[in-house]
Amino acid sequence: MTIIAFQGHRAAYSESACRSYDPTAQSLPCETFADAIEAVKTGRADLGMLACENSLAGRVPDIHALLPESGLSIVAEHFQRVEHCLLVVPGTKIEQITRIHSHPVALGQVRGLVRELGVIPVVENDTAGSAHLVADWKRPEDAAIASELAGEMYGLEILRRNVEDESHNTTRFYVAAAKPRVPPVDMPGLMTTFVFRVRNVPAALYKALGGFATNGVNMTRLESYMVKGQFTATQFLCDVDGHPEQPELRRALEELSFFSHEVKILGVYPAAAFRLAQTGGD
Repeated sequence: MTIIAFQGHRAAYSESACRSYDPTAQSLPCETFADAIEAVKTGRADLGMLACENSLAGRVPDIHALLPESGLSIVAEHFQRVEHCLLVVPGTKIEQITRIHSHPVALGQVRGLVRELGVIPVVENDTAGSAHLVADWKRPEDAAIASELAGEMYGLEILRRNVEDESHNTTRFYVAAAKPRVPPVDMPGLMTTFVFRVRNVPAALYKALGGFATNGVNMTRLESYMVKGQFTATQFLCDVDGHPEQPELRRALEELSFFSHEVKILGVYPAAAFRLAQTGGD
């Protein structure tokens, strides 16, 4: 049986993603993203379900820092619809709530609710763990933002459903493995994820990315972040369409290497059906 490691407690959205990705797999909860990655590296898990970005809250910062140095390879992507519930101790009235607990990404998706209720958002390690805490405290002033499954698991009452700011709230996950699973070069609908650093010279990024435009390679994601706290050391994470051995992408990556350094491919994998449905692909 395939074992998929995820960050969070039982009933976290990441566990729902594991179940949706492979209903026959066994999910392995881990305290942190680093723990989930380590579980895959040491063989305790076959795959890691790693949240990387959300349609409302943006990127998940930990993955940008951890994945490039992990030695793992991205072998798939998965999109999971996120439907948040406002969970409370049974019998609690909404006016009694003064604090809402959840993962920072989840809190970023319910800003409207926080403003409406005038409550204090409190950051916790994950959504399901927040529900667990609220259930343990048994205090009407504390509520959690988590899934319906988490509410059922920890005996909480749902005061409101679908409290996210937008109905399109969806989280994208990288599915990572200890070894690459590179698909055939002629397989349609492929994605490549890589990281690189630009040289500290004028117009370096402009020149580095020019090859993708001139070779007609579609870039679906470009994120920048500091490396080791250095303001002059910026690393970029990219998702592009195609396989590195396809002529267009190969030429673009060659040009990128000329103007940058430390180009590292993190994975080549099939685009998810969710993505293809949105873009009209096969």
